[in-house]
Amino acid sequence: MTRPSSSTSRPRLADLGVPSGAFARGPENAITDVRGVRVGHATLHGDGLHTGVTAIVPDALAAERRSLPANLSVGNGYGKLVGATQLRELGALETPILLTSTLSVFRVADALLGHLLATPAHARTTTLNPVVGETNDGFLSDIRRRAVGEEQVTEALAAAAPGPVAEGAVGAGAGTVALGYKGGIGTASRLVEVAGRACTVGVLVQTNFSGTLRVAGVPLPAEELLADAPAQPVGNSCMIVVATDAPVDGRQLGRVANRAVFAMRGVGADYAQGSGDYAIAFSVHEQHGPAADDDLSPLFAATMDAVEEALINSVLAAETTVGPEGRTAHAVPIDRVRERLARAGAI
Repeated sequence: MTRPSSSTSRPRLADLGVPSGAFARGPENAITDVRGVRVGHATLHGDGLHTGVTAIVPDALAAERRSLPANLSVGNGYGKLVGATQLRELGALETPILLTSTLSVFRVADALLGHLLATPAHARTTTLNPVVGETNDGFLSDIRRRAVGEEQVTEALAAAAPGPVAEGAVGAGAGTVALGYKGGIGTASRLVEVAGRACTVGVLVQTNFSGTLRVAGVPLPAEELLADAPAQPVGNSCMIVVATDAPVDGRQLGRVANRAVFAMRGVGADYAQGSGDYAIAFSVHEQHGPAADDDLSPLFAATMDAVEEALINSVLAAETTVGPEGRTAHAVPIDRVRERLARAGAI
């Protein structure tokens, strides 16, 4: 059963009154605040499945511009990131970025490739590097069925839109768990000045990793906030996508991607052995020479702030989800989060 990708009524971090820090949030506080970046989801819920696809589509990729400056950071390479080596070697992104479930990643990559080769812009293309990331949603979904494929890829790409982005248990986040709670898709953005230019950095995450949740520095352990819940599942990966319109090249975007992975620690990630932690960063800026490295510190700081907020938003937005054999990932209890943040003076 496919459920439309729509945001829940659960609050985001900004709704709880947690300040944005040194940099203002963008209008939607989403990756789509970067001009020309769209997001779409296709979600499968029901019949033993909680899985899907999330598509990040930069409109700057077009017939007249076949690649964007981009790069990759591998925090821990326990994952199946299709397209990784060429992305890192050339510092270039040639396709939309798709996120999905571990055992569906290869079907999704093939479907993305087929979709693009059928477009007029690629009528004569003989080489193309699809980029598809994943996390393992096998705790809440029948992962061996490999239920995600061409139909869901087409749906996610067709649904890709600017504006607000659905978060939580949607798309590639339908069956993920994070920091002892139900995880999922999260997004955030920051407005920052780079080399005298007003820029935006936006982030989208797929959270499925272990550790102890921290919000604004306040620990929120699942074993304390979920008094009657069974033992929580251990998440095992995180995908982070960073988009910006800052004037940076592929090498510099590798440095941005590194900071995105660093930011996971701020929300309590334990970087476990089996956690595949990756960040992809790209820029839609029309290159006329990159900014000097000495001008990049604000971009690095804004990226880390946006990543932390996106990671937290993914957990705040996610609702309790029951998988096969009654396996359950519980939503973080918002009232208890508010209570602890207020007690700590964070809100």
